Amino acid sequence: MKSWSKEIAIDTPIDQVWGLLDGSIEDMQKIMPQVVDYKPIKVTDEGVGSIYLQKYKEGKRTQEYEVETLEYENFPDKKKLKVGFSLANMFEITALYELSQINREKTLFKYTCTNRPLKSFLKLFLFFASDKVVMKFCERVKNVAEEEYKKTNLIVK
Repeated sequence: MKSWSKEIAIDTPIDQVWGLLDGSIEDMQKIMPQVVDYKPIKVTDEGVGSIYLQKYKEGKRTQEYEVETLEYENFPDKKKLKVGFSLANMFEITALYELSQINREKTLFKYTCTNRPLKSFLKLFLFFASDKVVMKFCERVKNVAEEEYKKTNLIVK
């Protein structure tokens, strides 16, 4: 198994960032444009155990998989969402999103991704994998959250 983790400070309130991770499909697509559909299969009151059918488009190919919520916390100053899914019966993937309020207008975002090959011959692929995707995702979340926050501040003023 291989794991990558990255932290980044985002100049927006914690709820602004949380809305991108735990909001509507439209909000999710702002940071994950390849997700073309996200429908609930089973939703639990506490969040953990909820399952969603996600469609992900890469190039001309669309893949479909079930995403399960493994951890869920939603407190005013701390939020956590961990999801897991099996990709093409070849990799077991988890994504952990953690938010901590630094102050009213600043949030610490930590993203951790794990990738476990389900077939032994795939272990070699992980040997060459880098954290570039994780770094780019964190930057995208930061840029989108800050841009969205600027827009809402302009509307309010």
